[in-house]
Amino acid sequence: MQMRIRGCPVADAVVHNAHPPGFAHQFEDIEQQHEAGNLGMWVFLVTEIMFFGGLFACYAVYRSLHLQAFELGSRLLEVPSGAANTVVLIASSLTMALAIHAAQTGKRKSVVMFYLVMTMILGAAFLGIKFTFEWHRDFVEHLVPGFGFEVRPEWGAIGQEVPMFFCFYFFMTGLHAMHMIIGIGILTVLTIMTARDRFSEQYYAPLEVTGLYWHFVDIVWIFLFPLLYLIGGHYAMGGGR
Repeated sequence: MQMRIRGCPVADAVVHNAHPPGFAHQFEDIEQQHEAGNLGMWVFLVTEIMFFGGLFACYAVYRSLHLQAFELGSRLLEVPSGAANTVVLIASSLTMALAIHAAQTGKRKSVVMFYLVMTMILGAAFLGIKFTFEWHRDFVEHLVPGFGFEVRPEWGAIGQEVPMFFCFYFFMTGLHAMHMIIGIGILTVLTIMTARDRFSEQYYAPLEVTGLYWHFVDIVWIFLFPLLYLIGGHYAMGGGR
């Protein structure tokens, strides 16, 4: 007769105890759970790709129809701020990858937490540059559609079409910023979980799937930066604010 511990056979209890912390009972093993988590995140990212892809397609269509106005609008953006944010996000992808690697290799939780906090700091720096040095200046210079946008006489006949560019600019960069804020919130939760020893060499799936999300958000910006700031011919056509 098989011995039982708290209502389950001893053999089952031994197998259950062999699993690392964070193991969900509906999976056969930790590898299956890891694969399921990655698959779920990739499915989510595919929906995000379709969403942002639709925005990029709309932008491309309207840009082709109103090329001069979009080029003029692009020359009004702050390229140095956009370039600085690109460097910041690339650095944040590095620290996120280092946090995952530290968890995979069993480094001290303080190391993992350090890289997670650095990722959040870089993400916050991105938002600070975006809100303080770009959006605030756009508002002061009356370049926000719906909030006193001023069409300047020197823009000529195409001036009435320039607000259309800024509608795309604020919607696309605002949506990206919202994803950044969500990512920082998730990283905050992961930092707390790390402090409570929830992760190990065997179980680090939440860090890994969050890393996929963070890298995706960074890649979206890599497309947004040249699409909004550079393709408008900022340097080729000259000019500025």
